[in-house]
Amino acid sequence: MAEIEVIDCGPATTIQDAGRYGLQRYGVGPAGAMDRDALTLANLLVGNDPDEAAIEFAGLGGRFKVKEGQIRIALAGADATLSVEGEPVAPQTSVMLRAGDAFSVGPARQGVYAMLAIAGGLAVEPMLGSRSLHRRAAIGGLDGKPLQAGAILALRQDVPAGDDLTLPDLPEAAHGPIRVLPGPQDDHFTQAGLATFFDSTYTLSRQADRMGYRLNGPVIEHADGFNIISDGIVTGAIQVPGSGEPIVLMADRQTTGGYPKIATIISADLARFAQLRPGDPVRFQAVSQEEAVTAAREAAQWRAELRDRLIPAGAMDLTSERLLSLNLIGGMVDARANFFETETA
Repeated sequence: MAEIEVIDCGPATTIQDAGRYGLQRYGVGPAGAMDRDALTLANLLVGNDPDEAAIEFAGLGGRFKVKEGQIRIALAGADATLSVEGEPVAPQTSVMLRAGDAFSVGPARQGVYAMLAIAGGLAVEPMLGSRSLHRRAAIGGLDGKPLQAGAILALRQDVPAGDDLTLPDLPEAAHGPIRVLPGPQDDHFTQAGLATFFDSTYTLSRQADRMGYRLNGPVIEHADGFNIISDGIVTGAIQVPGSGEPIVLMADRQTTGGYPKIATIISADLARFAQLRPGDPVRFQAVSQEEAVTAAREAAQWRAELRDRLIPAGAMDLTSERLLSLNLIGGMVDARANFFETETA
């Protein structure tokens, strides 16, 4: 079976898949890739299931070597260079490597999170239904920790040799304000406070990690204090503590919180927001529930169309694990499609 050795990597390099769901009532957060679009693209380029675990880089890259066998890899997400034996690989390209080949991921020039997918999947035992590392809980990933120099990563399946695959014509990245659904506690803010939030430009502070992004900018006025009875939190929820500056909860967030939430980023814009760097400006735009659902469906359709284009070339194997993730009665539909269309709108 193929193996990869980690020569060195940034301290926040982790293993992430689509995350673990259905466990918040037990206090277990979802973790998962910060940029789900990048996870999908990288995985489909190598013929994996879109939700397969990949290596996530946060700003800094890493160096690796193929110890045994042959592998196929692809990088997506932040603007970083994938190189094989010192030679840059074209963006949105999957490449074959063989034993002895060295490859590296450079630092991000734009954005933060890059995803490196490896055909065949990483031989890392799932924990509570996911291979994603939740660093604060020390679950998932490789022994509950980020990747470190000297780690050996084995693959679950060997992959056949094949030609490099390039996808040159992805649509241009979206721009403009980040779309949000007001609430669920927007009534805990004055009309002036709500106007401040929606009319102002905020900047991402240096206090930003996989748990949450603190924003700097005009203070948002609470209507009657800043404490509520703790309730559930979803990824993208925007809390406003006593300081009046918003905090956006991300993949490694807690499961409940006691600050009022002025709005929630819609699922279709989460990946774009996750790629902000400290100092980047951001504005928010309120949308309706119907608009959020439409955006989620459009995102799901993009993933389905991308899979239709790439699976024949990537020759995704119909393994037992793959088959269990599919709806074989209604067609080959991602088991989480409905989740993305409704629950995370």
